[in-house]
Amino acid sequence: MLKARFIYNPRSGYNIKNPGVIERTRRFIAKNTARLDAALVTTTHPGHATALAREALAAGCELVVAIGGDGTLNEVASGLVHSPATLGLIPCGSGNGLGRHLGIPGPGEHAFRTLLHGTPRLIDTGLVNETHRFFNVMGLGFDAEISLRFRSLTRRGFPAYLRLIAGAWLRYRRPTLAITEPASARIDTPAFILTVANSDQYGNNGYIAPGATLDDGLLDLTLIRRAHLLNALPLALRLVTQTLRPSRNIHRARAAHFIIERAAAGPVHTDGEPRETPARVAIRVVPKSLRILAPAAQENL
Repeated sequence: MLKARFIYNPRSGYNIKNPGVIERTRRFIAKNTARLDAALVTTTHPGHATALAREALAAGCELVVAIGGDGTLNEVASGLVHSPATLGLIPCGSGNGLGRHLGIPGPGEHAFRTLLHGTPRLIDTGLVNETHRFFNVMGLGFDAEISLRFRSLTRRGFPAYLRLIAGAWLRYRRPTLAITEPASARIDTPAFILTVANSDQYGNNGYIAPGATLDDGLLDLTLIRRAHLLNALPLALRLVTQTLRPSRNIHRARAAHFIIERAAAGPVHTDGEPRETPARVAIRVVPKSLRILAPAAQENL
């Protein structure tokens, strides 16, 4: 029998609109008592999911399941890095970037079935200034600004996200960044978006790093220097068609670590959660540091 802990975030965007997810989870646990020795716990404040994940480890849990969005995933996974426990996902967020990359796009039956029949994978994780972990993507620039604003929204979801982007876009002023990569000279450039990715997408099938993989010991950097009325639609199409290739406006690189410097301290985001960081931002990969359940090959959607 597998000892498991389910960590449910009632404030994730999907869970607010669909409170039935918690009942579905209770039914799943009750139906599988012959296979799972499981408990369901609920978060009450920011950071609580990390504490609950560590409590699950201390209690001997082998499977810890995050039921929420990318922020919930980040908190739960942060408590499991370098541990023998396996992370399970019931993705209930606005984007579900890591879940989509793995083939678990949302909180349907496929996600619950993966908890019983999935395959554990050992994946890389990312670390910002040795303090903030990320498992899907981190960024600074316009995406960090949007994450900061998105946190204060009372109504979430993809339409709200698009309205927020449209309202902030024309007023945004690009910072000048100095990017140091191990294999090339330093780049000094204005940046609309700078993302360092572990998986290939933000979420909602927006592929910011086509070709990125979770277990290659490397992170994928994508820099978009400028976004304006004439190139916004082509950029959006490239995101959804996985064709965001290097050009005069787009720089891509793959490395185990990057250093980004800007004029002053400011926000970054890690898996969509805004963080305040100094002017110098050091980002590195932590190879094969998290066990996570992915759909078995025949189950992958």
